[in-house]
Amino acid sequence: MVAIVAVGDNVVDCYPALHMMFPGGNSLNVSVFARRAGAAATYIGSIAPDAAGDHIRAALSEEGVNVARLRTTTAGDTAYCIIGHRDGDRVFLHFDLGVSRFEPDEGDLEHIGRQDAVHVSQSSGLDHRLAGFARRARLSYDFSTRRDAAHLTDIAPHCFLASFSGSELGPAQADELAAAAHRAGAEWALVTRGERGAMLVGRGRSHSVPAVRCDVVDTLGAGDTVIARVLVGLVGGEDPAVTLTDAVSRAADTCTRQGAFGHAAALPDDLALFPPFPS
Repeated sequence: MVAIVAVGDNVVDCYPALHMMFPGGNSLNVSVFARRAGAAATYIGSIAPDAAGDHIRAALSEEGVNVARLRTTTAGDTAYCIIGHRDGDRVFLHFDLGVSRFEPDEGDLEHIGRQDAVHVSQSSGLDHRLAGFARRARLSYDFSTRRDAAHLTDIAPHCFLASFSGSELGPAQADELAAAAHRAGAEWALVTRGERGAMLVGRGRSHSVPAVRCDVVDTLGAGDTVIARVLVGLVGGEDPAVTLTDAVSRAADTCTRQGAFGHAAALPDDLALFPPFPS
């Protein structure tokens, strides 16, 4: 079985209109979607001993993700993001990183070294640790929408899989972005393109698949679904075209429900965790 560890960001995504919160964050989401794709998955991160942190830990455990290295920190609150929606697409209204930023310790590094791949997001604040991670396991890195040349040149050489969010990119632009990451040193480069599908470049070949039509409820987590499924497939030696096709199909399923991977919970009655919600 492929073993994946995701390190870094987590939040509770708060939906004021529903008075609900959902576990989220790129690294946390990838751990869940990797587990759903058949991998043994671990999440390494930091939460606070509050209602949001308790919900994150419970949801990960219910999904079968190893939380043995999920630490609880009393120095602040669990990270959160307030989410709005426009035509089914998510809009980030406000966020606070809380205690989600942390430095991995020796135990974390030893665990990473026993896995097939380690995933980290650009928003996790761990760029300075990527070289060390990559020496221990194949590195998957989500650049999200960041595409500046200096950052790409610095990070891509460490990457087994470099992923980008490019829903606004045309085919030629997406192809050039993936090719640029590959030229910079990434073994594989993935561009998720929302309703336009996804593109994967590596080992002398380029694969593109269209999006799967669905009744969109919430796009949050769709790109993370693709990243996790592609990472599990590439590490496991699957046909990249088959992997990408299945990844896009799973992303469509993600879009049919609220939250990145479900697990809704009521927002705490005591809203001291959060600033006043926008009307």
